[in-house]
Amino acid sequence: MSWGIELWDQFDNLEKHTQGGIDILEKYIKFVKERTEIELSYAKQLRNLSKKYQPKKNSKEEEEYRYTACQAFLATLNEMNDYAGQHELISENMTSQIIVELVRYVQELKQERKSHFHDGRKAQQHIEMCWKQLESSKRRFERDCKEADRAQQYFEKMDADINVTKADVEKARQQAQTRHQMAEDSKTDYSSILQKFNHEQHEYYHTHIPNIFQKIQEMEERRIVRIGESVKTYAELDRQVIPIIGKCLDGIVKAAESIDPKNDSQLVVEAYKSGFEPPGDIEFEDYTQPMKRTVSDNSLSNSRGEGKSELKFGGKSKGKLWPFIKKNKSPKQQKEPLSHRFNEFMTSKPKIHCFRSLKRGLSLKLGATPEDFSNLPPEQRRKKLQQKVDELNKEIQKEMDQRDAITKMKDVYLKNPQMGDPASLDQKLAEVSQNIDKLRLETQKFEAWLAEVEGRLPARSDQARRQSGMYEAQNAPSVNNCAQDRESPDGSYTEEQSQESEVKVLATDFDDEFDDEEPLPAIGTCKALYTFEGQNEGTISVVEGETLYVIEEDKGDGWTRIRRNEDEEGYVPTSYVEVYLDKNAKGAKTYI
Repeated sequence: MSWGIELWDQFDNLEKHTQGGIDILEKYIKFVKERTEIELSYAKQLRNLSKKYQPKKNSKEEEEYRYTACQAFLATLNEMNDYAGQHELISENMTSQIIVELVRYVQELKQERKSHFHDGRKAQQHIEMCWKQLESSKRRFERDCKEADRAQQYFEKMDADINVTKADVEKARQQAQTRHQMAEDSKTDYSSILQKFNHEQHEYYHTHIPNIFQKIQEMEERRIVRIGESVKTYAELDRQVIPIIGKCLDGIVKAAESIDPKNDSQLVVEAYKSGFEPPGDIEFEDYTQPMKRTVSDNSLSNSRGEGKSELKFGGKSKGKLWPFIKKNKSPKQQKEPLSHRFNEFMTSKPKIHCFRSLKRGLSLKLGATPEDFSNLPPEQRRKKLQQKVDELNKEIQKEMDQRDAITKMKDVYLKNPQMGDPASLDQKLAEVSQNIDKLRLETQKFEAWLAEVEGRLPARSDQARRQSGMYEAQNAPSVNNCAQDRESPDGSYTEEQSQESEVKVLATDFDDEFDDEEPLPAIGTCKALYTFEGQNEGTISVVEGETLYVIEEDKGDGWTRIRRNEDEEGYVPTSYVEVYLDKNAKGAKTYI
């Protein structure tokens, strides 16, 4: 079966058919492209869903994910992330292995089809031109034959007329001969052109057209095969990710099977166990006799004090009440006279000398955690202290690794001076060593508190107190003037702390109020050279040509802090703006 033989006269139909095949191929490419967009959109929605339900860092919700049930849910979210990644992989593979390849193949196919049909039209034009030549020679031969016949009849008429001179007869005879010769020449020309046309026509219908149509047929068959291969690839790309998706689902099942209710119950105990002993029995007070009632009323405070000492001796509750018993808030309780409270307030020493001391005192009032976690029950305090010690040890190890790296680099510089100056590392090495010493002092302080909680030490030793005071003095030299009246020589806070704690408010809200009241002053202006979309936290969006205020120069990290109005400020890339600093500002300069 050959198109050149079977469809020798269907040039126009073949042209339409091959164009339809290309249209089908382009339609399939569009289908696969839309499928990849759906896969990407689905993967994005899955990732957003997983991110939406991820626990927030440094929040109470994150603490809940210690339990196996919550960990199973977290594992499900992580597996959904991997699941979304497989759909992204499908989209990526379909784009690279189907869409890109088919788009390139369609361009090649169009060029090949154009070339074949151009050759076909060229052959058609050639045979049509040969046909026109044949028709022209045929008409000329016919015309010359008629002219020769008329000339012959005229000669015979002149020859039969006795009145015509001999010269006229001879002229008619020569004219007839000339016309006969022209007719013979036209006949010869017509015969030659006819033979040539028949040859060209035979070549056209038996050689040129069959070859061209055969190439078009092969081209069309290759297109059909290519579509079949693309459809197969389409299915294989889906099948390739099935094992990974199965592993994701297996991971979810495994996470579900790892849920351990007993372990979760034990974690609840560890999280909320206070370490206090249950309160003892309440003594019976007999009110049947007036004398006993009077004695009982007079010794009410003493009996409470004795109860506290007994609780302290029997356990570590320090006079804690039974957790389900609320303190009596009846108006019958005795209140201190107002004058006494006023005198006590006037004789106290609040002495808040600076804004930082004010904020510290206010933060202590509303539940800021003490450094030694003394506000927690013994068991929870021990866990927090142990966690802090572990964190400090990790930081010490990190600093020691950094010190070792700097030391090795210094040795390399000593052996190869062309690589760098060894003296340039001395300052960095000294800073790292100082950080290690500070971290070790901090660790010793927390280890002393931990030992006190665990019972290895009966009380906090004087040495630990001195180390604590030394570390606080080293780490806070800039606030000594603010806090020197609040610290005793051994580094612990005096009773002034309790006075400050009477007027505390939420620290974060207080900080925000002061930050809003005292914004950073503008040190110049800037003009946006390009549009910048500030999508990350701390950045701000700007439009090309917009003018804004500069409130902080580029510190070498490539970012400049700007402000649009009192409520909108943030960082933009320095290369996106042209900065004009105020001449009165320190280090004023103009740069792009």
